[in-house]
Amino acid sequence: MDKLDQEEIQIFISQSVISPFYEKRLSKLESLQLNSVLRRKNPYLFKAKNIQTAEEMIKYILDAFLSSQEETIFGNLMEDLAVYVCKRVFGGYKAEQGIYKSVDLIFDRDKKTYIVGIKSGPAWGNKDQVDRMINNFIVARELLSKATKNEIIAVNGCMYGKDNHPLKGDGDRSYYKLCGQEFWSLVSGDDDFYQKIVVPIDKEAKVRDERFKEVYFSKINELTKDFANEFLTEDGQINWEKIIDFVSKKND
Repeated sequence: MDKLDQEEIQIFISQSVISPFYEKRLSKLESLQLNSVLRRKNPYLFKAKNIQTAEEMIKYILDAFLSSQEETIFGNLMEDLAVYVCKRVFGGYKAEQGIYKSVDLIFDRDKKTYIVGIKSGPAWGNKDQVDRMINNFIVARELLSKATKNEIIAVNGCMYGKDNHPLKGDGDRSYYKLCGQEFWSLVSGDDDFYQKIVVPIDKEAKVRDERFKEVYFSKINELTKDFANEFLTEDGQINWEKIIDFVSKKND
């Protein structure tokens, strides 16, 4: 088993996690147009929250848009980190998606073969989605059993959170749900790895966040101006009737 030093982790997180994360966020933020994001929002929710000003409306819309994008973007990049770490330490490899559905990572450790489906956090799916993952684990086990005599262990790995009862199901439908520390320990061989990745994330984020904030505040000003021109009455009130028509009125 190889060991990763902190400098190597720092370099990977800088180049392959934080840098592309901010680049993707900036790209989505810079290209955002008021009409495209407003027509996907629930105007009744805005009214229920008693939003009164154009800037308040825009900040709410913009923050909700960014939040929905960021979870997916960052989750995919952190998945890349998990695969990279496991490859360096255990010789793991990213599963071929056309063959192994619901499986992102395959590796051998302690004379066992692990198939891992990686998710951001523990509350990632409904019953149908979990059942689909379990069925795909069964198929993956059958495929891998032709190439190895190792015991094959299925894992639903979650990058944060915890689960105090990790063993789920029984028989061929059994799998482990390992979250947070337990997940990162599995793929890295280091019980403290879940803490070690915080330092390089924090360091790199501070470098890039200033530029993002500049664009963020400029976008708030831009969209607030657009909103005022389109959806404020002459006396400066939000024209809710016009907003609701824009979002929901059928085409003539």
